[in-house]
Amino acid sequence: MSQAQRPLMLLVVEDDPGDQMLIAEAFADQATDPAPHLVVVSDGQQALDVLYQRGAHEGAARPDLVLLDLNLPLIEGRAVLQHIKADERLRSIPVVVFTTSALAEDITSTYLLHANAYVVKPLDFADFTAAVQSISAFFTRTARLPGLSAA
Repeated sequence: MSQAQRPLMLLVVEDDPGDQMLIAEAFADQATDPAPHLVVVSDGQQALDVLYQRGAHEGAARPDLVLLDLNLPLIEGRAVLQHIKADERLRSIPVVVFTTSALAEDITSTYLLHANAYVVKPLDFADFTAAVQSISAFFTRTARLPGLSAA
């Protein structure tokens, strides 16, 4: 790992405040160095504002990873995913769909929109935390991401 490596910039798109808190705590508990920087938004419109650096998110850093719920207010998760993967400037950002739905059609439709992974949110607190920590471990320790790879 490079000494100058910057933290993982993670965009969490989640409308449930409890899940937002659990996700933030699970990433914090991973004890990675440097610790990931989380930007948490609660609807699809805010997610697009971060990605396109608009409005209150003007000048926001480009996320290295998006953790995306499907059932969101204003603009639902599939539409956010479609925007990301259709835009040449954004499509290299990995998107992990993290949602309560285990429906085959939801899984298939998001992969057809080029989601990088689909994880069903466990209902159990410990399992939920473990799922988030496995996502964190994979993207901070195993996978190499554009802009974060050591030279």
